[in-house]
Amino acid sequence: MNAETESIYTTGLQKNRANHSPMTPLSMIERTAEVFPDLPAVIHGSRSFTWEQTYERSRRLASALRKLGVGKHQTVSVLLSNTPEMIECHFGVPGCGAVLNTINTRLDPETIAFILGHGEARVLITDREFSSAAEQAVRILHNPNLVVIDVDDPEYTGEGKRIGRMTYEELLATGDPREPLEAPDDEWDAIALNYTSGTTGNPKGVVYHHRGAYLGAMAQLVNWAMPHHPVYLWTVPMFHCNGWTFPWAIAAHAGVNICLRRVDAATIWDLIRRHRVTHYCAAPIVHKTIAEVPDEMREGVSHTVRALFGGAPPPRSVLVAMERIGFELTQIYGLTETYGPVGICARHPRLATADFEERLEFATRQGVRGQALDAISVRDPLTLDPVPWDGKTMGEIMFRGNLVMKGYLKNPTATDDAFEGGWFRSGDLAVTMPDGYIHIRDRSKDVIISGGENISSIEVENAIYTHPAVSIAAVVAAPDEKWGETPCAFIELRPGMEVTEEEILEHCRQHLAGYKMPKQIYFETLPRTATGKIQKYMLRQQVNSRASFG
Repeated sequence: MNAETESIYTTGLQKNRANHSPMTPLSMIERTAEVFPDLPAVIHGSRSFTWEQTYERSRRLASALRKLGVGKHQTVSVLLSNTPEMIECHFGVPGCGAVLNTINTRLDPETIAFILGHGEARVLITDREFSSAAEQAVRILHNPNLVVIDVDDPEYTGEGKRIGRMTYEELLATGDPREPLEAPDDEWDAIALNYTSGTTGNPKGVVYHHRGAYLGAMAQLVNWAMPHHPVYLWTVPMFHCNGWTFPWAIAAHAGVNICLRRVDAATIWDLIRRHRVTHYCAAPIVHKTIAEVPDEMREGVSHTVRALFGGAPPPRSVLVAMERIGFELTQIYGLTETYGPVGICARHPRLATADFEERLEFATRQGVRGQALDAISVRDPLTLDPVPWDGKTMGEIMFRGNLVMKGYLKNPTATDDAFEGGWFRSGDLAVTMPDGYIHIRDRSKDVIISGGENISSIEVENAIYTHPAVSIAAVVAAPDEKWGETPCAFIELRPGMEVTEEEILEHCRQHLAGYKMPKQIYFETLPRTATGKIQKYMLRQQVNSRASFG
């Protein structure tokens, strides 16, 4: 030891097996299975498992993967819905030392093949529903050593076929439940690989470590003040940032995972009623689907349901609808590179006596840093100086701390760029309010620069959303010979509603300055990701294409 660092608190006080172990979320299921073995862990249609059973199945999976030759730092990819098998993979795959790669089920075969190849997957576990895309991807990849395993979920009754060497249940049968889940040697070891959306070029592989997964899961419980034994409905796809780390968090609190293959309002209300769901997470568009149902569909639900939303700043109409049905809604904020949500719009006691408009304004903020993260800060992207807390000066949201990714897989240049200056940059433009809460104004790529003036696409969208006929709105920049760019609006109308372009424009004139008015309006179905986000890059492509041929 360096003499300069020696002290009475270092000499003879080294780490050892008795006083130190790497942080890992694998410890969460081990403890819960020991303390609450008979409590329900997973419910999926007619199937249900206790925590003891889920732990045993996870150990069988880890053992079976070892027998297939899968070991430390190797990749197991999965193409799965929110099913029991997906939950088990969050423990069984890292439990054999491997890295779990959850793939977006809505991707095209070419992109799936790229992910399998780039991540050097040894095994692909795929649901029968996605067999067509999986089969094509495997053919494109042309890796004879890739082992394909089929999940044949009895709750899925649609088309699809088995394409693998064996079924998931047959794989589990080869595993030995006496073999323990293997804790990492180092908490910095990789636990998961998640790919970004890849709106331009190939997606980047975001690598998570055991320490971040553990702290992220624990932070979710603390930030949300989630009680023990919650009943959690899986509306967020588990392939998205590992379900915002909730597969591990629910295990830590011995909760119940209510599985859901796809978002459907009637099914969701039935599950909330039948299982007394207490918590769920979703993008604003999913909350909107849940809230805007006939009153009779909500009958029999009188308990409080708490929900997190993220992915985009929420339209006022969604907040009003959720308030009307009595759900407790909290906004969170984060990225794939930050294990999902790391910021939260933490509730202040003053809101208890606030009027509706004040509560509404507060709810639109992205909030403050949650537990386990060193900092979220709005900073000047050039100088890295923090912006003043004036609610006016825009900067870029940046992150620092344990809940930032290890980096991008096999892409040191992108990793170095991401961490330049000692901060991870989000690409989101925001202001800091006088009370320290962050409020997003736009994505940097979504700001519309018209005649030298910056226009927030979110501000224009919010104006359009206040029209009673509008269901969904998205605004992007359209090229303009005179102004450079002008706002272009894409709108989905509510069922049975009709409105003209001029009526929308007249409505916007009441809320927007003239230069912020949309110059083009299209009424059509908007493209979405699997998590409900509007795919603005596709709308920009449409606008540019129309401009080219216009």
